[in-house]
Amino acid sequence: MNHTKMTIKGDKFYINGELTYSEIDGCPYRGLLMNARFIQGIYDDKTGRERYIRFGKSFDPDQNTDELIESLPEWYQAGLRAFTVGLQGGGPCFTIPLDSIDNNPYGSDGKNLDQAYLSRLARLIDAADRQGMVVIVSLFYGVQSMYLTDDDAVEQAVTNICRWLKDRDDKNVIIEAANEHNISAFECHKVLSQENGILRLMEIAKKESGGLPVGCSGTGGYFSERIAKASDVILIHGNAQSRNLLYNLIKKAKAIQPARPIVVNEDSQALSQMKVTFQNGVSWGYYNNMMKQEPPTVWGITKGEDAYFALRMQEYLTGKQSDLPFEDQFYLQGLEKDMAYEGKRFIRLASLYPEQIDYVEFYRDGILYEQAYDDPFVINFIENWWQGPVTGIESGEEWKAVVHLRDGKIIEKRTIAE
Repeated sequence: MNHTKMTIKGDKFYINGELTYSEIDGCPYRGLLMNARFIQGIYDDKTGRERYIRFGKSFDPDQNTDELIESLPEWYQAGLRAFTVGLQGGGPCFTIPLDSIDNNPYGSDGKNLDQAYLSRLARLIDAADRQGMVVIVSLFYGVQSMYLTDDDAVEQAVTNICRWLKDRDDKNVIIEAANEHNISAFECHKVLSQENGILRLMEIAKKESGGLPVGCSGTGGYFSERIAKASDVILIHGNAQSRNLLYNLIKKAKAIQPARPIVVNEDSQALSQMKVTFQNGVSWGYYNNMMKQEPPTVWGITKGEDAYFALRMQEYLTGKQSDLPFEDQFYLQGLEKDMAYEGKRFIRLASLYPEQIDYVEFYRDGILYEQAYDDPFVINFIENWWQGPVTGIESGEEWKAVVHLRDGKIIEKRTIAE
């Protein structure tokens, strides 16, 4: 099809010969590739789909992919130009044990690509191509790599999937060799967990894909100079990083010469991180692991965090501030209908401008329950991409967030648990 031909010149992205966002008059950030982690876009679980009957939906892998495809025009309109999808998906971090999932399309020896996965991936890449978007195809995900018997099987899997991409002649694809290759779950394979192995896989991917751009990510804050130098696109993660730590990571990536694009393709829903990346000419990746990584996923721009991300992205790209009324710039999230799982809810205060918040007090039926001081403002904060649950919430409970702004103003958001 090739409606969307992505190329790289220096540290900038081009689509069909034009800097990205050239269609936006006066955009100061042309050449970036704003993206989101839609890692479960072709997800399945061979252990059974019954446990994904939740959140008011049932799960069907083809429907899941089709619903993501249907959402792409909305995301494009908001400014998104790329998304990451995983051959081995990602983890439903809050609910289902990762080692109980079988989401491996390669077979045990890397030679038997699952045609159902390939069909879904093909539909998704084609849809992105029609829309003017780039797909970052992530080949391996931590715990799922255990289904491959050895390093040879991993290399064979890379060879086969990259040959498949070459045969398709896709021009809107970036290959991520592995998602956070330095996590302990990859240690069962030296070729995935060690620098030399990743360099080998990246070399295979470039050759067998016919020259598609390749990179590989590590955990938040991790940086490998050797991997960065071998990358066409330097992929970094901002998880668990403060804004200054993220800046420090970007400085390391910018020191690599010759310059090439730097893409954060996983961070958090902490929108304050975006300022660091925009100011330094780096593409940011929105990661909402509750709304966008827990199948069955609602792929569109949902109320709260998704909507605020979309508005902030538009503000940066257009230079025009949102006209959303002040009262609507805060949303007490996680108490909606069908958002409980096994009695657990994940409650947070979403905000269009989290930088203006000093701290948030959460009240449960009039009694102070918890305070939050860091973006994103959540109950049971662990890291900026991860929080603990609240259990035992009954329908009809009143929850209130008292938001203390840095200028001394206070705003309250109330909701009733459904």
